[in-house]
Order: sequence, then C-alpha cells, then structure tokens
Amino acid sequence: MANLFTDSSTEKVHVPSEPSIGPAIEEINEKALLRKIDAKLLPAVGVLYLLSFLDRSNVGNARIEGLLNDINATGNEYLTGLTVYFIGYIPCNIILKRTTPRLWLPTLTIAWGIVATLLGIVHNLAGFFVARFFLGVTESGLFPGVVFYFSMWYRRRERQYRISLFFSAASLAGAFGGILAFEGLATIVIAFAAYWFIENYPETSKFLSQSEKEFIQARLAADSDATHHEKFTWSAVYDAFRDANCWLYGLGFHTMSLPLYTLSLFLPTIIKDLGFTAATAQLLTIPPYALAFVTTLAVAIYSERLARRAVFIAASAIVAAIGYIILLSNTDPKARPAVSYVGTFFAAAGIYPATALVLSWPAINVSGQTKRATANAMQISIGNLGAVLGTQLYRSNDGPRFVVGHAVALAYLVANVAVVSVLAWKLRKQNLQRAEVADEVVDVGRAEDWKGDGDARWRFQY
Repeated sequence: MANLFTDSSTEKVHVPSEPSIGPAIEEINEKALLRKIDAKLLPAVGVLYLLSFLDRSNVGNARIEGLLNDINATGNEYLTGLTVYFIGYIPCNIILKRTTPRLWLPTLTIAWGIVATLLGIVHNLAGFFVARFFLGVTESGLFPGVVFYFSMWYRRRERQYRISLFFSAASLAGAFGGILAFEGLATIVIAFAAYWFIENYPETSKFLSQSEKEFIQARLAADSDATHHEKFTWSAVYDAFRDANCWLYGLGFHTMSLPLYTLSLFLPTIIKDLGFTAATAQLLTIPPYALAFVTTLAVAIYSERLARRAVFIAASAIVAAIGYIILLSNTDPKARPAVSYVGTFFAAAGIYPATALVLSWPAINVSGQTKRATANAMQISIGNLGAVLGTQLYRSNDGPRFVVGHAVALAYLVANVAVVSVLAWKLRKQNLQRAEVADEVVDVGRAEDWKGDGDARWRFQY
C-alpha cells in the first residue's frame, strides 16, 4: 500500500525549446504571469461559487429560524425539499463547450439568483419544492463548468490548487451563512457584472499581451490538450461513459458528497440540538468552517508540492471519520456539548479538503476536451446521488445524537478511503503498463495522432 500512495508518476513538463519561442516570450516571468491570471480568474469564479453555496445551504440556517412554520411543513417534508434540489442538479458542461464561459457562467448565476429570490417569498410547501428543484437545475452547471474552464488556462500540475481555492468558497459560505441574510437579488446584481469580469480563454483574453498569450499557449501545449481546437463529438462523450476511471472519479465524489452536504445542510441543527439557542447556533457554525477553509488550502498546497493526490484524500477522509466517531461516541450530547462540538471541527477539517482534491482529479487526468467536460459532469451527477440519500438521514426525532446520519456519514468516509485506494492502484498499474509500450509524452500540443488519455504516452497522476 505504501507504493500505491508514494510512487506517483510525476509528470514531465516540457516547455518548447528556444527555436519555438520568440525573444519577447523568453523574457516573461512565469510566476508573475500566473499571479496575474490567478488575480483575474479566481476572485471572479470564487464569488460566483460563494453565492451558489450560500443560496443552496442557507436553507439549513432558515430551518432553525422558523422556516417550517412559515411554509407549514413537517420535518420530513423539509427533508424532501432538500432532496428535490439534487434531483434537479444535472450538470450541463456540453453547453459550455458549445458557448463561452463569459456567456454561460453569468447566465446560470442570474437564473439561480431569480430562483433564490422567489424562494425567499414562498409561503407554502409546493412553492418550496418547486423553487428548490429549479435552484438545483440552475446551479448545476457552475462547478463542473469552472473545473473545465480552469483546464483551459492552467497546466495539469497547477489545476488542483486552483480548484481547491475555488472550492474553499464553499467553506466560507458555510461561515457567512450563519451571520448573513443573503438574498437572491444580490446574486443577480453580481451576476450581471460577471458578464464583464469573466474571461473566456487565453487566446481571446484582453488583459494579456500578445506575447503573454503565446507563452500561455506554449506552456499549455507542453502537458495538456488545452491548445487543441477540438470540435464537439458525441463519440468523445461516449468515451467518457466507457472509461472505468471516469466512473471511479464519480464514486470518489459520491462517497464524499453525502458527508459534505449533510454537514453543510444540518450543522446548524446539530449544534442547536446540543442545547444552544438559534442565534448562538448560527455563530457556532463559523469556527468549524473557518478551520475547513484553512485545511483545504493547506492540503491543496502540500498535495501540489509533493505531486500526491490519493494519500491526501484518504488522510483527510480519515480525519473527518474521527470527527464522526467522536459525535457517535458522545451518548449524552446535551450534557457534554463540547465533545460533540469538537467532533464537528474534525468533520469539517477533513471533508472539505478531501472533496476539493477528489473534484480536481478528472481535470488533471482526463485528456480530450469534450471527454473531460463529460467526465466532470459525470462526477458531479454520480456524486450528488450521495447527497440525495444524505438529505433524508437527519430527521428531527433522531436528535440530538443523530446516530443514523452520523453512522452513514462515517461509513461513506470509510468507503471513500477504499475507492481512492482502488483508483490509485488502478492508475499506477496503467502507468506501469504504458511505460512498457511508449515513453511519456513531453509535448501534448505537438504530439501526432493524439488519442487523449487513452494514448499510451499519457501518464496519470495519483
């Protein structure tokens, strides 16, 4: 097992030799250019994801503030409303491939902002169900869309950290959700501005000079297909569905999505049932999410530096599992609320970094633009089946211990370690088999007859 997690196939990144680039490109400071790109891209999409997670998870805060009375619903009917959101959550990356990020991402945001605004004025159960369903429909394209978007700007070894930074907005949303009454109207206003601050792709960007564009194209060509002018084909979509690795990426997220969404949706209720008032419970949700933000960034940085994926995912899942063991072992949460509260810190500190790394895996390993976009969407769809189950686990009469919910979350985290181990073993085995057939590609952009990640010259990262 040690070799499984430590003998990673470190990628070979090849920058075109001097004859391939001009003097102006040679003078470009690569680190400074990356910081420039980060400053332009990450805040823009990070704000959109922050809004998305706020709009979807604030329902957990609304519940302890009297939502059920406002819509005349029972606890079980409320859980059904949470489930309906994920039924409508069907990623649509194919549309992004056929349009542009500047058009597609803000349009999605405006759509869910309108739905979130309407959700704030519903006064009955039917309206709640309809609004939650369409909130899922309109938010479904953002995360997989941005993951694909990053793959067109950053090299393979640079994507995981950026995706983790982007995903860390989810933990910030959890922290802010307890103190902000965030309405959909603000989302709509920010989304309209996004039409101007979201960039498309490097070759059409206006904030880069021509030499910077050429430099980016050269570095992307070194280890990815981002410079290929690939047309959409249904055969590439089918390739993703035929690839067992794509299903395992989805299963990896499936085993994390249940703990992720049950924590984000039910943490206010879990804390309130320890004996705190609603207002105090809102405030007490902030520290676990703040810790999750820090651990997500720290794990992403070290994972990137060491070029290791699986070991950090598994270790983070184990940390989260310890949190649920603490929660389950506390037989009298109201008498010992501090014990259960500590458990929520472990859970949050492990769930968020593990999820960020799992979600970045297809962006690193799947080659072929349409196949990668499909794989990202598959991962979200398969993963959210876990969230659908999770929304039914934390029933009012199970509090304050919530044995069923905590136990299933713990089981899912253990399953995640198993899935990640199998996937890492499989990727390592494929790399070894390919090494016997062909040398690793050093310049994907100039490789002849490139066959995507099915090419024997491609190496997976694990």
